[in-house]
Amino acid sequence: MKHTISLKENHEFRRLYHRGVSTAGRHLVMYCRKNRLGYNRLGLTVSVKLAGAVQRNRVKRLFREAYRLHEDEFVQGVDIVLVARSRAVGATYPEIEKSLLRALQENKAAAAQT
Repeated sequence: MKHTISLKENHEFRRLYHRGVSTAGRHLVMYCRKNRLGYNRLGLTVSVKLAGAVQRNRVKRLFREAYRLHEDEFVQGVDIVLVARSRAVGATYPEIEKSLLRALQENKAAAAQT
């Protein structure tokens, strides 16, 4: 069974920003790096500058759901951080999903080799 754990520690986010492979999409920036744990860890970042708490939480929910539905398309054993861009606020779910999938295809570190 595949499962994903949340990234919560600041140093884990910083490590991904500095050493991870980044891919920029229309609504998000994806950072990925292998973690040697055998399962994925997902971190979500939505800056306070983008919107109020309600909109930020909505963006995080959309990111989480898009990831959950396409979790099997990601390689196992990677850390992933999704950073929201300003366009993500007010975006529809299909737009977020499309952006995530495009970033996944471009980011070879996260895409499952099938």
